[in-house]
Amino acid sequence: MRFCPPDHNAREAFHQGRSADIYHFLGAHPVRNGEEDAWHFAVWAPNARSVAVTGEFCAWRTDAFPMEKHYDGIWETRLPASLFAPGRPGFDYPDAAEKLTTYKYAVTGPDGCTHLKADPYGVRAELRPNTASRLYDLEGYDWQDGAWMAKRAVWNPYRSPVNIYEMHLGTWRRREDGTLYSYRELCDQLIPYLRRMGYTHVELLPVMEHPLDGSWGYQVTGYFAPTARYGSPRDFMTFVDRMHRAGIGVILDWVPAHFPRDEQGLMNFDGTPCYEHADPRRADMPQWGTRLFDYSRGEVCSFLLSNACYWLDYYHADGLRCDAVSGMLYLDFCKEPGQWLPNPDGSRENRDAIAFIRRLNTEVYARFPGVMMIAEESSAFPGVTAPADRGGLGFGFKWNMGWMNDMLSYIKLDPVYRKYHHDKLTFSLCYAFNENYVLPFSHDEVVHGKHSMLDKQPGDIWRKFAGLRALYGFMIGHPGKKLLFMGGEFGQFIEWKDDDQLDWFLLLYEKHPQMQAYVRALNHLYRSMPALYARDDGWEGFTWLSVDDCARSCVAFMRMAGRHTPVVCAVNFTPVAYRDYPIGLPFPCEMTEVLNSDWESFAGSGQFNGLPVKSRPEPACGLPHSAHIVLGPHACVFFKVKKTPSGRSRTARK
Repeated sequence: MRFCPPDHNAREAFHQGRSADIYHFLGAHPVRNGEEDAWHFAVWAPNARSVAVTGEFCAWRTDAFPMEKHYDGIWETRLPASLFAPGRPGFDYPDAAEKLTTYKYAVTGPDGCTHLKADPYGVRAELRPNTASRLYDLEGYDWQDGAWMAKRAVWNPYRSPVNIYEMHLGTWRRREDGTLYSYRELCDQLIPYLRRMGYTHVELLPVMEHPLDGSWGYQVTGYFAPTARYGSPRDFMTFVDRMHRAGIGVILDWVPAHFPRDEQGLMNFDGTPCYEHADPRRADMPQWGTRLFDYSRGEVCSFLLSNACYWLDYYHADGLRCDAVSGMLYLDFCKEPGQWLPNPDGSRENRDAIAFIRRLNTEVYARFPGVMMIAEESSAFPGVTAPADRGGLGFGFKWNMGWMNDMLSYIKLDPVYRKYHHDKLTFSLCYAFNENYVLPFSHDEVVHGKHSMLDKQPGDIWRKFAGLRALYGFMIGHPGKKLLFMGGEFGQFIEWKDDDQLDWFLLLYEKHPQMQAYVRALNHLYRSMPALYARDDGWEGFTWLSVDDCARSCVAFMRMAGRHTPVVCAVNFTPVAYRDYPIGLPFPCEMTEVLNSDWESFAGSGQFNGLPVKSRPEPACGLPHSAHIVLGPHACVFFKVKKTPSGRSRTARK
């Protein structure tokens, strides 16, 4: 990425929080300096006494290459590229070429203490446990995804299937010796798997550089650097490029709420709070042991806005899932009394953060048509996906945490008690169309003693698998886009481990490969039936066919999308089979079973609707027509629906 000198307006935009591409100026950039190649360094440290560039190239001396401070608190200098070239006397050891590209800023604060800081805008970082930034030119990658990018620019995610495979790169698969695959190596295995399984997108837990594996990437020290655990920035470009050429979108988890306290990171960057608030009641997140960004500072807003645009621009990411949005919106989020500072009027909304989020989403959607901005927001904050110019936050989608919590608390109940909690199945339709939702069964739900998706189910092993199949079927039928964390698709039995690969050996045992086959069939059904995805945003796409059958813990509904074939979904959340289960229908029709979680091929009991089911002109469930279907134990059944001129008097089934 060549150095792009800013004019006065560009500098002012940075300080006012309006810059979306400040990474072209701040950081380390190759530049032509007269007759020689050089590197230009620029860093914002407004309260520092002095700043110098240091690294292996000068034996980490902190006084050898001082920077010059400009009027606006930005320090700059240029150093000849020959300083960082191998072959210099004393730098002829084997890894000199790599070591000589490392650098940090030696920042001396107002108190006279000097701290070595990684470059906040550094585009490459050292591999942990080392913490320096590394010189790297991002230019020159030959992207081959032009067809994908052109299609994405006119793509409408709200009317399209979106089925996301959430994953952590380091623990999906590993080499036999336990070491990590590279970005490029992962492509060789991941792309065929995603295509075979029928996912439309892969969502990666944060790939931004982070020092601790156990943070899963959510405590970032290198916001502009893909983690060195899996290779170079160009390797990650190759990863995204190959995904696109295979027809798979790439969504990145992004952490705009907080950052860790590591010495090399953003905390007290120039010896004073720069990226965090000066008042610890606004700066500290005690529960996470991190610092919160200060959205009242224009430079912080420009840093985050530019970072979001950087991943969408330089790495062609197809969307950002914004982590911990509730932690941005509320001053008291996860805090006890006395740990937070309210607004002067006593309110708790973080107005600066709200203004930043609106600016962020407005800028991103204007610059990158077809991308998805997705909020992980756990409260009932209104208008998360409403347009920013109409008072909303402007996100494209929001994780439906209410639906997720209701469903997981429901399925852990013994089926005998589920009839007393039937509202957990149906309540989500009271608000399903208030926002544009993603239905998530994410990594957060299979850690910290919460059990795996399979082990959440009560009963013996057969009931656990059958119950999980029913749950996944209900998710595919329910309005909203879909997300499932890796391992859930084949019934990982233990919780996710952040230090080992998934338990792929389970596919050698019965029921696990059948579960995987069922999820594959579900995913392909979802993609092939527009009624399941094209109208997620209103009652025009959804009709209850059986909503209040709490005694049998069953529900049934129809999904519709204009001229497309309607789909009926019926789910039984008990181990009792119903051979003659009644459902209402809004019109005369013939229903043909297209998928049943109780098929023997999925390790079910083998109870299914073998012949088309024809409606009767008999009212049921408040609808003018009805039908009787076979609904096996813990079964989810999908039918494609063909309207008929009139009802028939006989129902055919096996």
